[in-house]
Amino acid sequence: MATSKLQALWNHPAGPKTIHFWAPTFKWGISIANIADASKPPEKISYPQQIAVTATGLIWSRYSTVITPKNWNLFSVNIVMACTGIYQLTRKIQHEYSSDEKQAVTAKE
Repeated sequence: MATSKLQALWNHPAGPKTIHFWAPTFKWGISIANIADASKPPEKISYPQQIAVTATGLIWSRYSTVITPKNWNLFSVNIVMACTGIYQLTRKIQHEYSSDEKQAVTAKE
């Protein structure tokens, strides 16, 4: 049973014998790096980089569902990329909003 499932994965059109498997697998490195950046101070987060990560994730996750063969590895890595990009953008925006409020309060005092 397990042998037949492994054989099916090996021979799949988006399996390990193709670039359709390896490209998204290596793309996981970007998502992992973005997760690791969650400990980075918000002021060091780059808007252009996170917008690009989010847009790439959203665009390619859609594309991965319309191509033949459907590439679920590509879909999952791009969903994670979009989510981590949105998270980082949210952190940056919240930090800047709270910094602006603090500056306004100190200016009034």
